[in-house]
Amino acid sequence: MRLMDILYKVSIRSVVGKTGVEIKDIQIDSRKVKKGCVFVAVKGVAADGHQFIDKAVEAGATAVICETMPSATKEDVVYVQVENSAAAAGYMAHNFYGQPSEKMKIVGVTGTNGKTTIATLLYKLFTSLGYKCGLLSTVENHIGDRIMPATHTTPDAISLNSMLKQMSDENCTHVFMEASSHAIQQHRITGLQFTGGLFSNITHDHLDYHKTFDEYIRVKKAFFDSLPSSAFAITNADDKRGTVMLQNTNAKKYFYSLKTLAEFKGKIIENSLTGLVMDINGQEVHFRLIGEFNAYNLLAVYGAAICLNEDKHEILRNLSVLTGAEGRFDYMLSPKDRLIAIVDYAHTPDALLNVLSTIRKLRKGFEQVITVVGCGGDRDKTKRPVMAEVAIEHSDRVIFTSDNPRSEDPQQIIKDMEAGVQIAAKRKYISIVDRREAIKTAISLAKPEDIVLIAGKGHEKYQEIKGVKYDFDDKQVVREVFEELER
Repeated sequence: MRLMDILYKVSIRSVVGKTGVEIKDIQIDSRKVKKGCVFVAVKGVAADGHQFIDKAVEAGATAVICETMPSATKEDVVYVQVENSAAAAGYMAHNFYGQPSEKMKIVGVTGTNGKTTIATLLYKLFTSLGYKCGLLSTVENHIGDRIMPATHTTPDAISLNSMLKQMSDENCTHVFMEASSHAIQQHRITGLQFTGGLFSNITHDHLDYHKTFDEYIRVKKAFFDSLPSSAFAITNADDKRGTVMLQNTNAKKYFYSLKTLAEFKGKIIENSLTGLVMDINGQEVHFRLIGEFNAYNLLAVYGAAICLNEDKHEILRNLSVLTGAEGRFDYMLSPKDRLIAIVDYAHTPDALLNVLSTIRKLRKGFEQVITVVGCGGDRDKTKRPVMAEVAIEHSDRVIFTSDNPRSEDPQQIIKDMEAGVQIAAKRKYISIVDRREAIKTAISLAKPEDIVLIAGKGHEKYQEIKGVKYDFDDKQVVREVFEELER
């Protein structure tokens, strides 16, 4: 493709050279640049791509996109100065890969909690309805039946558009994707044409990155502000910021709710460990998912399917037999002692409260709730004492342990958590830095029928310590401990 064609919709300040040159590839990582590439110098969180312009040119870059022109330019290289390199990368990747989002129906899901479950349920639902679908999620990416591991909630703009092109080439008709706040702010989804957008809820998270809660809200809202009038926007009417999200959108607005009037209205009739019985817009249905938070997820999915012109009865019939995403309220039972272990990704105070509240409602009354919980290193420190407080208040016993400590001292992370515990509640918890040992101890403390919640990592198959990712799977550890108990 010619550079001028790839630059469609990009805000350009100045150009040195001729934009009619042929481009073979597009890269934001200078290490991947080859002869004939266009290199986009993006200012990232950890590094500034402008520092690697010379390296990219040496590697054979035909063109360079930048916000600040380098002091020295090469005659045979085209330099394009733009308003925002990250936004330019989004538009250029979309153009380079043949604008794949315009060939499929793409629905983006944003919010603090529930994104993965909603996107996964939509993928499973539309697959069961006979469509070939794509999924881009925290847990894994799918192109039809083919599974690819996920490295980020939302890939970078070039990887994302490359994947969307593969989906389009393989005749996918629908794509369901998580749109994280990082992805929105960093323009990873800029240039994509969305058929619809969904908002789940917003709570305390990622303040290590966004600095303030207002900024976090503004970034989420920007996704809906950018939707075209041809799209639909669905929001949670029961979230106090649900309406704010759609204030300035041009898309058609819809609401879902358990508590107030809405286009997609639900009522929980029964909530137990066998699933949910709900009334949705006058239709009573039994679902395999558990808990009030999943009732909201189901309503969001139902609403999106209606907006995508599917039949109400077919939607509910297919939705009733589906299970959620891996590591989201994953329920395991030890055969002999009848211990219940629940593995969940809950890594924010609100997500942890949702899971523990659900467990409390499902209890018959005499079972203990034993919670194993930690907090990630190099992330928002302000939520650590809050996570501890939530765990202590809604559990009978708590074990504080490591999550992904990353570069931090896990003992210090636990100390930060302990700051949220009142003196009177100190007898309710113990601290065990080793996560495997913590899980084993929690299960050994449990009596028959007790419920052990292992929170924070969910689907993850690793533990990151001092820059190294070690194999670690909460579910596998639970299975191993259960097997030891059976011997």
